[in-house]
Formats: sequence, structure tokens, C-alpha cells
Amino acid sequence: MDLKGYFKKIRDVEATIPAPYVLIASLETPEGGKEGTFTEVSRRLAARIIAESRGRLATEAESELFREKQAEALRAAQALAAAQRMQFTLVQPIDSRPKPARGPKD
Repeated sequence: MDLKGYFKKIRDVEATIPAPYVLIASLETPEGGKEGTFTEVSRRLAARIIAESRGRLATEAESELFREKQAEALRAAQALAAAQRMQFTLVQPIDSRPKPARGPKD
């Protein structure tokens, strides 16, 4: 394997990526890689994935959809956490409380 060429290819791809973090869409690979999985990664890692033909940059529409799904998942998790924090205390009316048992008189 030509290591100089490999790392030059990574640097060249990295130079074309404008943002520090980007969304990558995975590609199907012979090792069992599944196509269509989205992951937000750093510019350097994105360049390596693209150079190795294991993924591609996500389109603007795919990025927007991914961010909407992430925001919805966050809202759902926050709602679940808030529901688990709620505490209720049930108090019976004074008239219906059982009378305390009295012990034998001394």
C-alpha cells in the first residue's frame, strides 16, 4: 500500500470539506457495511471515510432531515425524563382516615 498516496488523498479530500463537522452517509462495503447510516463526524474523519470509499458527504436535504430527527429524539427524551421526575402525594380527606388504634388503658 502506498502510504504517501493514501494520506495525500485524505488531505486532498479534507481540503474540500468546508465545515469542521459534517454529516456522512455510509456506503455498502464488501466487509458488510450497511448503506444509508448517517453519522456526524469531524472533517478529518470524514475525509478518511470518503478516501476509503466507505461513505459520502450527506446532501443538504439529508442533513436537514437528520437534524430534525435528532431534535425530535431529544424532545422525546426530555419529555420522558420530565415525566419520570413528577411526584404525586395522595392525601385522604380527614373524615375517611382510619382512627388510630388505642392500646389498653393503664
